[in-house]
Amino acid sequence: MIKFIRYLVIGSVLLGFVLPVDSDMFTWTDKDGIRHFSNISPPRDADNASILGREIQDQITSDKQFKVIKVYDGDSLLVQGLDLTFKIRMVGIDAPETGGRSNPGQPYSKKAHLYLSRLVKNRSVTLKSYGLGGYNRILAEVFSGGANLNLEMVSMGLAEVYQGSRPKNFDAAPYLAAQARAQKSRIGMWSQGSAYKSPRQWRKENPRN
Repeated sequence: MIKFIRYLVIGSVLLGFVLPVDSDMFTWTDKDGIRHFSNISPPRDADNASILGREIQDQITSDKQFKVIKVYDGDSLLVQGLDLTFKIRMVGIDAPETGGRSNPGQPYSKKAHLYLSRLVKNRSVTLKSYGLGGYNRILAEVFSGGANLNLEMVSMGLAEVYQGSRPKNFDAAPYLAAQARAQKSRIGMWSQGSAYKSPRQWRKENPRN
C-alpha cells in the first residue's frame, strides 16, 4: 500500500503555470477503466496504484481552468483539471471553523461554507499558487470571472486575514483593507462584536482529536 503523500511543491503561479512536483504523484485505474492522476493519496482499494516518475511529473503543465468538485468549508476546496485532483487551501484567509460531529463549530461557519459554495457552484476557477500548506493542500488565490474569491470572503465578513505566517510573496494589503472595512461596518461575523473569536483562537481551544 502506497504511503500517504508527504510533500508537494508548486513552483509557479497557476495562471498558465508549470507544475513541477517535487514529491510523489499517484496514478491508478478504477473499476470502470478510468485512469486517475493525483497528488492526494489513492483510494484504499486502489491495489494497482503506482507512483509517477519525475520525468513525467515535469511534463505536467496547464493554462486551463479547474472545476470545483467539492467545497469543504469557507476556505478550502477540492478541484479537478488535467486529470488531476488537488486540495486547495485559500491562501491568506481564515474562515470560521465548522467543527465536527460533537461540536457545532463557530458562528457564521455554515454561512461562510454556503456563500463560497454559491460562488463556485457550476463554475470553473483559475488559481494563483503559493506553494504547499498544511494537510497537503495547495495554498492559492482562487479566481472566478475575474473576481478574487479569497478577497470576496474577507469583504463579506465571512473570513478574516490569516493570523499565522503567510507566504513571503503574498500581498496582504488589500486583504487587511477589506477586513478593516468589514469590521467597521460590522458585516458578517464582525456583527458579533466583543463576542467574536478568531478561527485561530477557536482551534487552540478545540484541538482535533
